[in-house]
Amino acid sequence: MAILTFDNVSKSFGTGTSETHVLKNINLEVEEGEFLVLLGFSGTGKTTLINLMAGLDKPSRGKVSFRGKTIDGPGPERGVIFQSYSLMPWLTVAGNVRLAVDTVYPKMPKAEKDAKVAHYIQMVGLSHAASRRPAELSGGMRQRVNVARALAMSPEVLLLDEPLSALDALTRANLADEIEAIWEADKKTCVLITNDVDEAILLADRIIALNPDGTLGEEFRVTIPRPRDRVEMNHHEGFKSLRSQVTSYLMEVGIEAKVEGTRLLPDVTPIHGLPSAVAKAQESATEERFLDFSQLHKIYPTPKGPLTVVEDFNLKINKGEFISLIGHSGCGKSTVLTMAAGLNPISKGAIKLDRRHVEGADPERAVVFQSPNLFPWLTARENCAIGVDKVYPGASRAERQDVVEYYLERVGLADAMDRPASDMSNGMQQRVGIARAFALSPKLLLLDEPFGMLDSLTRWELQEVLMEVWSRTKVTAICVTHDVDEAILLADRVVMMTNGPQATIGKITEVNLPRPRTRKALLEHPDYYSYRQEVLDFLEEYEHGAKPKKPALKAVAAE
Repeated sequence: MAILTFDNVSKSFGTGTSETHVLKNINLEVEEGEFLVLLGFSGTGKTTLINLMAGLDKPSRGKVSFRGKTIDGPGPERGVIFQSYSLMPWLTVAGNVRLAVDTVYPKMPKAEKDAKVAHYIQMVGLSHAASRRPAELSGGMRQRVNVARALAMSPEVLLLDEPLSALDALTRANLADEIEAIWEADKKTCVLITNDVDEAILLADRIIALNPDGTLGEEFRVTIPRPRDRVEMNHHEGFKSLRSQVTSYLMEVGIEAKVEGTRLLPDVTPIHGLPSAVAKAQESATEERFLDFSQLHKIYPTPKGPLTVVEDFNLKINKGEFISLIGHSGCGKSTVLTMAAGLNPISKGAIKLDRRHVEGADPERAVVFQSPNLFPWLTARENCAIGVDKVYPGASRAERQDVVEYYLERVGLADAMDRPASDMSNGMQQRVGIARAFALSPKLLLLDEPFGMLDSLTRWELQEVLMEVWSRTKVTAICVTHDVDEAILLADRVVMMTNGPQATIGKITEVNLPRPRTRKALLEHPDYYSYRQEVLDFLEEYEHGAKPKKPALKAVAAE
């Protein structure tokens, strides 16, 4: 029996020529007791759909009903958990949960209220923190309070609006498991919005994709038996097949070919060498030890004495090689990257690029950070031109402009070159950051979680963009990431770091998958999941902060 129904619902904002259609002709029935996941790109109307279910918004056309009655506002039978925590900062964990109980059950005796609050705090594993205030909690703990508060209202339907997206990967996975356990225990109807395909498959009975035009897309039934273990899923043929189907569908409807090619790269040489179409894509790309990390250490002084963050990091990288650097938060990945960029002094050991010691920042080493770091008042073209003007002193103004426009085209911004950065989405700003880095024609490209602030579907799109541009330049590259699929997709080798402090290289996996690569092709490759398992096994070994015995990995050279 349907508990929530959408009958030909459309929603638009604004009027006249400024009217924006967000949802179009939505017909949907949510069955009682099911776990439904709505999956889609940013801007496809997912949150608007949840707001209509919650009664926080009203449709422009059509009807949304709960148990056959039209929804005309919020109600305690529909509990909502948002992406942001929205906790009262002056109240404790127990006080925040008690607020919800007092609202829904004003006449309940105090002892019963206390028991109810304690029960739901225990359910989300926060009994030890019941007297703490939000400022004393981690992001994951705050979101647990949010979950407990929503559950304490005893709603019939739990509406989850990307509740895990602001959390790191490990906390996100653990909280997703807890949400599934709560759903299993109470069998409440759950509707979850997410942009994470794996999360959707692990939690859902049914997945419905939202198309970019605001219509409902394809529906996928998830018949994998519960409980679903995220590590075991890597071996499950049903999981692999469904993952491939959902990914392919989303990429077909959402990631169109946006790259145009009207301009040619001018034959101009930057101050640190290269071009002539980037030296014919780095020629043979067989020069060994082009980048050499030798006994690298990073030590910070602290009041309790020296703290070694990274120690004995040894890695030899060939010219034109793409390396992914992966490990848990705090393992020193970004520290290694910033030392390679010359932005962080080396405590001990050395880094050599093209047989010269790395000392200080230099445009021969271009960096793309997690945050795009653009000048908001400048256009995409102007942001990109800042470095180019310095790097090509012998080129004419027209040639330098051609370099800028060539790379902005390559990242799909041909129609947005003159838009100020302040008018761009995070994804578009990061495209400018990628174009700016490539436009410097660097000897080394350093990427520090470049897609970490983006939703996973925008991330897919920019990974494809990055691979397409990289395939034309074959620049030597290192990408720091916490995303296993991203690491394998991009890299010739995945370098895994042990937990910090005293982090070092724990394992290296060579990725012998054909290039050029696409996510769709990789998911269908017979060896893909074995590479994935290698990385997952390593990360699981270090997951809980353990420091397994250090492997005898002193100097690791490219074969």
